[in-house]
Amino acid sequence: MNETASLRARAEIDLAALRANVRVLRARAAGAQLMAVVKSDAYGHGAVPCARAALEAGATWLGTATPQEALALRAAGLGGRVMCWLWTPGGPWREAIEADIDVSVSGMWALREVVAAATEAGVPARIQLKADTGLGRNGCQPADWPELVAAARDAEDAGTVRITGLWSHFACADEPGHPSIAAQLALFRDMVAHAEKEGVDPEVRHMANSPATLTIPEAHFDLVRTGIAMYGISPSPELGTPADFGLRPVMTLIASVALVKQVPAGHGISYGHHYTTCAETTLGLVPVGYADGIPRHASGRAPVLVGGAVRRIAGRVAMDQFVVDLDGDEVEVGSEAVLFGPGDRGEPSAEDWAQAADTIAYEIVTRIGTRVPRVHLHATPAES
Repeated sequence: MNETASLRARAEIDLAALRANVRVLRARAAGAQLMAVVKSDAYGHGAVPCARAALEAGATWLGTATPQEALALRAAGLGGRVMCWLWTPGGPWREAIEADIDVSVSGMWALREVVAAATEAGVPARIQLKADTGLGRNGCQPADWPELVAAARDAEDAGTVRITGLWSHFACADEPGHPSIAAQLALFRDMVAHAEKEGVDPEVRHMANSPATLTIPEAHFDLVRTGIAMYGISPSPELGTPADFGLRPVMTLIASVALVKQVPAGHGISYGHHYTTCAETTLGLVPVGYADGIPRHASGRAPVLVGGAVRRIAGRVAMDQFVVDLDGDEVEVGSEAVLFGPGDRGEPSAEDWAQAADTIAYEIVTRIGTRVPRVHLHATPAES
C-alpha cells in the first residue's frame, strides 16, 4: 500500500493546476501584475508550496492578511514583493519592515506605529495606503483621506516611509452590474488622484479581487489580487463555473473508508437518529468530521463519491466521522471516499458542498483542518 493510500484522509493539492490557473488569470489581466493571495494557508492549500508555484507561473507579488503569514513566507526563503494588510495595534511592524514587507495603512494610528518602528529600525517602511471606497471594513474613509495622505507624505519626505501603493477592495464585484461597483471605482480614482496631486508616486494601484479580475477589466489598474480563482474555484456560481473561466480546482479531499457493515431496516444512524434506514442496507464509515473542517450543517445533504456512486451523508456529521448509506453495495474497507475535487471521476465539487452547507466554496476549502495532511502533487524542483 502506498503512503497516500494509508492515510486516514488527505487533501491532494495539484500544483500543476494552480500554475495553469495563474497563467489564465494573468492573461485575463494582461496589462497588470498579479498578486497571488496566500492568506489563511493559501485558502487551506498550503501557503509556501502554493506561493512558490504561483511565482513560478508568473505572479510578481504575494499577499497575506496577517503579518505573521507574511513573515512565515520570508522565513521559508520566499523573496520578491510580499504585502500584508490586517494589522492591530502593537503588531510586529519592525519585523515586517526589516523583512522588506509592504504593510497596509488604513488610519493615523497605524501610520504613527509604522513610522515609530521604521525610525527604530533605521530602515524606511514600505507602506500602502488603503482607501475605504464603500466596503465599510478596513481602509480610510474619504473624509479622513487628506489627513492620512498628508501625514504619509510628511513621513516620506522625512525618509521613514516609502508610499508604494494605493489600494481598495470591492464589496460586490461578484454581482455584475451592482451599482456599488461603478461608484467604488469612481471614488477610488478620485482618492488616487488626490494622493497623486499631493505628491504620492506609487509603484502600484490596485482594487481587483478574483471576480473583478475575471469580469471588470477597467478595475485591473497596475495589479490584480487573485485569491479563490487561483485555487480553481469560481468566486460566484452566478458568474460561471471554474471551467467557464478556464480554471481547474486545485484541491481534492479524500478519506479512506474505515468500516463497511450491513444493518437492518429501521436502524438509526449517528447522533439524534436524524436518518433511519428504510431497508436492509450497507453502511460505510468515512473517518473525517467537523474537527477536520467538515461542516456539520451539511449533515444529511452533502455528496460523497464512494464505490463508484455519489452518496449523501446519512445522519449527522460527528466530530471525527460520518456515515454514508451504500444502498446495499459492497465496498471494500480502505476504498476511497472522495468528498470533492475537480470532477474527473464524477466526484462532487467544493461548490456542491457549499450548496449543501448553505455557504460559499471559499469556506469549504479554507476550513479543512490541520489533521488532514496536504499532499502537494506535481511540484517542480524549484518548489520542492
